[in-house]
Amino acid sequence: MTATNPRSISILIADDDADDRLMAKEALDECRLVNRVDFVEDGVELLAYLRRQGRYADSAKAPRPGLIILDLNMPKMDGREALGEIKADPALRRIPIVVMTTSKAEEDIYRSYDLGVNSFITKPVTFDGLVTVMRALGVYWVEIVELPDQDQSLVRSL
Repeated sequence: MTATNPRSISILIADDDADDRLMAKEALDECRLVNRVDFVEDGVELLAYLRRQGRYADSAKAPRPGLIILDLNMPKMDGREALGEIKADPALRRIPIVVMTTSKAEEDIYRSYDLGVNSFITKPVTFDGLVTVMRALGVYWVEIVELPDQDQSLVRSL
């Protein structure tokens, strides 16, 4: 992902599986992603991060992400519930969210889009497949699309 003009957005990955988080980090490293990547383990932690609550109160430790990669099946608050809360919150709804989950259920796909997800991807079963997906996500979300200024979108929605 070495673009001529990559944007400096941070990426937040919400996934409860430690092995999946490790594989995602290694896949992003393999892609030579230069963007900051943070991880949370469930929907409750995801919302605390986004709302800068508790241990995420310091904005340097929890920068507003330019992209969220969200697993659907997590404890405490699953990805569907978290997605609904994020897209219902005027201060957060403009953050692009990509669901990446093991589910291929048509119901999950439709419900995710109904809740406002930007993309739905079934998790690849191989590491090489994950690298390919992460590289494509990086190119698309970091190099190609125009995203609202993170600070301005927060100010306008308050």
